Amino acid sequence: MKIAVLSRNPKLYSTQRLVEAATARGHEVHVLDVLRCYMNITSLKPEVHYKGENLTGFDAVIPRIGASVTFYGTAVLRQFEMMNVYPLNESVAISRSRDKLRALQLLSRKGIGLPVTGFAHRPDDVEDLIKMVGGAPLVIKLLEGTQGIGVVLAETTSAAESVIEAFMGMKANILVQEFIKEAGGADIRCFVVGDKVVAAMKRQGKEGEFRSNLHRGGSANLIRITPEERSTAVRAARTMGLNVCGVDLLRSNHGPVVMEVNSSPGLEGIETATNKDIASMIIDFVEKNAKSGTTKTRGRG
Repeated sequence: MKIAVLSRNPKLYSTQRLVEAATARGHEVHVLDVLRCYMNITSLKPEVHYKGENLTGFDAVIPRIGASVTFYGTAVLRQFEMMNVYPLNESVAISRSRDKLRALQLLSRKGIGLPVTGFAHRPDDVEDLIKMVGGAPLVIKLLEGTQGIGVVLAETTSAAESVIEAFMGMKANILVQEFIKEAGGADIRCFVVGDKVVAAMKRQGKEGEFRSNLHRGGSANLIRITPEERSTAVRAARTMGLNVCGVDLLRSNHGPVVMEVNSSPGLEGIETATNKDIASMIIDFVEKNAKSGTTKTRGRG
């Protein structure tokens, strides 16, 4: 097979592992910087060009599109879909998961466990917004934030009011969520491939830090998840329409709740913590499913 990996940096651990796994199975792999791809949008014969070359003959494309380039990255991926190249994750599914509000609304509609969440731009009654999610302590998030950036824990009502008003002054869209104290600054990353959780790790925030992101100094170790957690992760992935993703869960007093569904999850932390060859599992999934014309959306939406 001829496989394209859309990645800004070929030296990233996740990109290198996917290339290694695919090459080891005899596939031809090309790493393409998504921002250097350009497109000919024309009837009947859509094309993607890269460094002066018309990209043809690809069987599958593996998108590793960072949050900051979602708009352009999904446009390039959509063009591949229109050329009947099989995408590991479809453009519509990636866009859906990157819109935090849309993702939460879709998960809510399917009855999947979530933290109590409020959404606001310029609420007339900040006090009522705080009450709506159960009062302080609570978590305030910028809608566009990633990797724990733009996430604030407000421990008192007055602190919450101050942070919300500050974000409002920036004309920012914010999510206000209940603080799951019982999680103890830890979350669970479930790595889903197809309809299975193939690996899971517990991420623990460093002392005094409620955010568990590994980028912020958190640690990770192997964990055994419950059948309910496994089912929640698979249902969340299916709701987003993602074949491969990381589903971040918190253990709350009312069962597992989904914090986020990540359409481009890193491999280093999960492979190190679980000692599993997840890159090969992803390539195996591509081999079994990469058929021309199987994209559900065919570039629509």
